Amino acid sequence: MGFPNDFLWGGATAANQIEGAYLTDGKGLSTADLMVLGSKGTKREITQTVENGKYYPTHQAINHYNQYEEDIALFAELGFKCYRLSFAWSRIFPQGDEQEPNQKGLLFYDKVINLCLSYGIEPLVTLSHFETPVGLNKYNFWENRKVVDFYAKYAETVIKHFKGRVKYWLTFNEINVMSTMPWNAGGLSLASSEEQKMVAAYHQLLASAKVVKLGREIDADNRFGSMYAGHFSYPNSADPADIQGNEEFQQKMLFYTDVQCRGAYPNYKLKELDRQNIKLPTNKGDDSILRDGIVDFVSFSYYLTHVCGKNTKGILKGLNGLETGYKNPYLERSEWGWGIDPKGLRYALNFLYNRYQLPVMVVENGLGATDKIEADGTIQDDYRIDYIRNHLAEMKKAIEIDGVPVMGYTAWGPIDLIAASTGEMSKRYGFIYVDLDDEGQGTGKRIKKKSFDWYKEVIASNGEIL
Repeated sequence: MGFPNDFLWGGATAANQIEGAYLTDGKGLSTADLMVLGSKGTKREITQTVENGKYYPTHQAINHYNQYEEDIALFAELGFKCYRLSFAWSRIFPQGDEQEPNQKGLLFYDKVINLCLSYGIEPLVTLSHFETPVGLNKYNFWENRKVVDFYAKYAETVIKHFKGRVKYWLTFNEINVMSTMPWNAGGLSLASSEEQKMVAAYHQLLASAKVVKLGREIDADNRFGSMYAGHFSYPNSADPADIQGNEEFQQKMLFYTDVQCRGAYPNYKLKELDRQNIKLPTNKGDDSILRDGIVDFVSFSYYLTHVCGKNTKGILKGLNGLETGYKNPYLERSEWGWGIDPKGLRYALNFLYNRYQLPVMVVENGLGATDKIEADGTIQDDYRIDYIRNHLAEMKKAIEIDGVPVMGYTAWGPIDLIAASTGEMSKRYGFIYVDLDDEGQGTGKRIKKKSFDWYKEVIASNGEIL
């Protein structure tokens, strides 16, 4: 009973949210580098070039590029079995379409991966996490099928380079975000049409499948996962129209993972595309590419649940694409307005496993909150401990009672980092505090929070002590 002995406990980050050094050692601009600092209630401005007088949080982030040794040592002190990180495509292929990789970019990730392995930490690498090389703009980013091959070349390069050192891979972070935040997902304007988004999504799904097949050929021990932005929802009522509205919402979100796990577009999506007069740019042989590129496991982020029904607003509206038009009266909400629903995690784990019959992994879960340094220098983040404790307790039920094969849990983010949705530092997730404010001012000093020692004990006890 309880968590498996080989359970992958750890934490998760993204290159653009921690590394900084945005043009150092030959790195090229990524789409994330053109996103200006936002705030709680506003979307981030996206500029065409880096403009003077505007603050771009990714350019500095938390300076992990120069402080990775200190950060990974703290992860090791926490007892991490697994560290989910991402490689910045534009650090390795600065424009995205070069013939040869940037060796200094590979060298940086060599140092990071080797350090993790020296501590006995299993790397889980996301190949594309909310950043696309800006140099691919000349092809219209993922709207152009050529980008499938550029991505495959990048992926092949790093999978070969790290053979024997990295065996767990995610092809695209939260791939379904193409429907809600297309700039983050693949460089598409927020004003993109549904057809543009669906064409780009098709190309990413092809790219994912190609890389899965290629990665297995490079090393049979490689394991590839899909990564779903956890948009789980409840029907607003027992009204059949609400049930149907909720089902339609879930289908809009889940078709991406259906393709990655089943190897073909589901009928409901093909019918929807037909009604919208959207024709996918298929080539002969694409069906076999998708079929041969089925993933080995399903990973997902889990922060909240939705309520949907007959009047659900489109897909998702509002900041971060989180407004459906309904509220759940039974849930408390975070400082940033996200519903807190630990029991929903058990529901989500069962939902995904029952749908795909593949092992599942929670690769993002955490509480964004404002932290305060007390007079004695401590950070008493009991609210974060309560949040994660309650979610882990529900995950444990999914394993013990429901028999869901859960591979691991990587908390987001184990160290404070810039928020993807707003770019803020003040929306803190970490067990480790980073002394920087929203404008990047501060010492950058790392400070352990109360939750640090708590999570350390959770891992040491393999989840027995929550």
